[in-house]
Amino acid sequence: MGVTGTVLAVDAGNSKTDVAVVGAAGEVLATARGGGFRPPVVGVDRALDALAEPVERALAEAGVSYVSHVSACLANADLPVEEEQLAAAVTARAWGASVEVRNDTFAILRAGVAEPRGVAVVCGAGINCVGMCPDGRTARFPALGRLSGDWGGGWGLAEEALWHAARAEDGRGEPTELSRTLPAHFGLPTTAALIESLHLGRLAPARRHELTPVLFATAATGDPVAHALIDRLAEEVTLMATVALTRLELLTEPTPVLLGGSVLAAAHPQLDQGIRTRLTAQAPLAEAQLVTAPPILGAALLGLDHLGATPEALERARLTWEPSRT
Repeated sequence: MGVTGTVLAVDAGNSKTDVAVVGAAGEVLATARGGGFRPPVVGVDRALDALAEPVERALAEAGVSYVSHVSACLANADLPVEEEQLAAAVTARAWGASVEVRNDTFAILRAGVAEPRGVAVVCGAGINCVGMCPDGRTARFPALGRLSGDWGGGWGLAEEALWHAARAEDGRGEPTELSRTLPAHFGLPTTAALIESLHLGRLAPARRHELTPVLFATAATGDPVAHALIDRLAEEVTLMATVALTRLELLTEPTPVLLGGSVLAAAHPQLDQGIRTRLTAQAPLAEAQLVTAPPILGAALLGLDHLGATPEALERARLTWEPSRT
């Protein structure tokens, strides 16, 4: 008897949410997109209310009101206790017979591997790393920023770049072109003017993210300070991956290390080569590769894994989001 059932797959990030209803044979029955999922900002109930809109649209399009399993990969599910709390909240919505909530980094990892085995480092606004094995073992970090020992991510890089630019301009730090290139990006004459504009709200706080590409461009010109920041990020990515591989006892066998998130996906030559060189030295059997598949695929595959779907079903689902594989 073949595997039966349906999966409600959810990949909910801070800025957008993707939802899919997938059959046990890997056929995608419906998809929907919604807004961001931000329980720390709006509270769990309101975040689930927002999530319900694309979920119910997808269920209606698929012609079902209830699924066998809900596979939800959610931003802000950074600690196991938060995963448990969110799983209880999703269960209360009665969308499926069973519910599994994971941090959204697991979706990126599963999207990039043929089986639930490997490590993923994601560097977007923040930085995170997870690993998994087919036997159910996982490795993860709290990923709460400096509070939990993290360094890096687009936001962190922007803050570091601005810190060095400020100190270079006022004489406390080493000279760097960042003190010119960062304000110039906004049409401002000095770093002091940039700091004032950010402090007084003339520039929206979210625009600090625009400083990260300027940092990379400045590093590419050979600026020592900017160059050192990129090298430090390469070291951090490698360190997280190596620790996760060690925890899962995967250092001694070929293992994929997936690199995802907007900062890593941009494949900046200095950062990309820096990571690969360091991984070769610290984890010679690790196989670094960029993730190009969308995270919703990973959420769907995790759900199909739960159903015990066949390899053919997994491949059918993958082809929906990666048609170039045909």
